[in-house]
Amino acid sequence: MNDEIDRFSMDYFRLDGKVAVVTGANMGLGMAYAAAFAKAGADLYIPHFTGDVAEITEIVESAGRKVAFLQGDLTDSSYMDRVVSDCLSTYGRIDILVNNAGMSKFGDFDTYADEDYRRCIELDLNVSYFLGRRAALVMKKQGGGKIINIGSALSFTADKRCPPYTTAKHGIIGLTRVFANELGQYNIQANAICPGFLATEVNRELREDPAFYNKITDRIPAGRWGRLDDLMGAAVFLASQASDYVNGWTINLDGGFTTTV
Repeated sequence: MNDEIDRFSMDYFRLDGKVAVVTGANMGLGMAYAAAFAKAGADLYIPHFTGDVAEITEIVESAGRKVAFLQGDLTDSSYMDRVVSDCLSTYGRIDILVNNAGMSKFGDFDTYADEDYRRCIELDLNVSYFLGRRAALVMKKQGGGKIINIGSALSFTADKRCPPYTTAKHGIIGLTRVFANELGQYNIQANAICPGFLATEVNRELREDPAFYNKITDRIPAGRWGRLDDLMGAAVFLASQASDYVNGWTINLDGGFTTTV
């Protein structure tokens, strides 16, 4: 039998013994990524800004894995340094980084405040570069790792009233390719997940507007908004050995939204 075929198994998708850093994973989509990794066998390290950590703690520990936290502001360079050093002190390694933390603030283009634009670009794009580079230095010493950047359906399209978010998410695609090009020689793969419209608590009010909800739903070939579990398999794939030859690409988890007009 061909050795290359014979050695493949579903264990390629396991994350046993791995340590995953998922920013902002105490809530929302980040919680789904962290939960998926825990179910696949990884321990978690979660930098977070505000909010309760009880739910994600229960999820990770119920999967038999460990989780540690560090609260702070990712736009602070010294905090990013502490994230890396504290994770290494806690677990001794960093195998996976998910640059999930972000923000959006809607506003009219003509009057959008400069400081709001800069803040959004800093958190949604620049932090992914700075923290990704810090984590990559650790991964290089370890002999490999995985970086997953979080884009959006707005990485490929544009919408009104959210200029910095759209700009940042377009930038995430370029940044992912930069990481892939710079780090591939060190067995570090960098890819992006681009979620579409997911039915979460954050956008409940938007979904309760029939005109907006129907406009979006009608453009999704799947005919529905996404769920958190729609994200989890792709996250595990990109974090695992199964994706070792996937580098610099994106997975659009949008039900086909970005394929339509």
